[in-house]
Amino acid sequence: MSTPNIGNVLYRLTSSARNALFDQGELAQLTYGAFDVTADNVSSGESEVVEVSFPVGYRPNKTSILSTRKYAKDELIRRYQHLAFHQMPVNGLVQLVTIVEALLGDVVRTVITRYPQKLGAKRTVSLQLVLEAQTLEDIHLRATDALLNDLSYKSPNEFAESFDSLLSINLLECPAFHRYIEIKATRDIFIHNRGTANDTYARKSGSHAQAKVGRPLPVDIPYFLESYEYCLQLTEWLESELHEHWHSSELEDSRNRPSQLPATPVEPLLELTDENGDAAAPVIAPPSPKVRRRRRSRKAAT
Repeated sequence: MSTPNIGNVLYRLTSSARNALFDQGELAQLTYGAFDVTADNVSSGESEVVEVSFPVGYRPNKTSILSTRKYAKDELIRRYQHLAFHQMPVNGLVQLVTIVEALLGDVVRTVITRYPQKLGAKRTVSLQLVLEAQTLEDIHLRATDALLNDLSYKSPNEFAESFDSLLSINLLECPAFHRYIEIKATRDIFIHNRGTANDTYARKSGSHAQAKVGRPLPVDIPYFLESYEYCLQLTEWLESELHEHWHSSELEDSRNRPSQLPATPVEPLLELTDENGDAAAPVIAPPSPKVRRRRRSRKAAT
């Protein structure tokens, strides 16, 4: 069985990650629209009080323990606004960073697995690991897992340096990666510090910091869309860089394959109003990967 072209394997990784990012854009659109419809239904309902049941526990027989709460219309709509304008962007941000983190790790794993000598002569493995391994490939995989574990604890700048030493691709040359560093720092703050900027966030984000230490980070729909775009740009930049190092015939085919722009433009869903009663920024459904590549190439040609 022939070994697959590594360039094609890497292209499939970046293509898969890009499609996963597009899925997050689509899910954000659908979620936003669902909140919009639900809030409209609540607002137009005849009753001034809405009763909602939600789980407060789970029994051993796999049935939910439910509690019921009565909401005034305005109060329930404010809860939906919080979900649409704050919780959805935060949850979406976590997914964006997870996708990019997984992509970077998969790229390193793929290259190191194909070229184990890139691990370097200084990396060691335990005698127990060697004795338990069935083949030399098992040792390479264990050593690669150890390397990826070490990389996961590095700062973004340190990770970029290691990435460059392993693959000769300098992530710091990509403008979108610097924005990704701030996005990842924001994700970490919402996981570990309830969304309030601290010294770690300030140090990692540098000039791209969105808030001063002690202040809440403003993650809203526009921030989510900006983050979404920077993650896409980083993925596309990495795809091109990998192609320069390891040629992908599949990428060449995709670039040469004609694509059609949609016959009609995509329209935004109905707009929700924010807590102040102002119209919120509409969420536009993202273009398909083919359309996006065509738009990029047309822009470059001009």
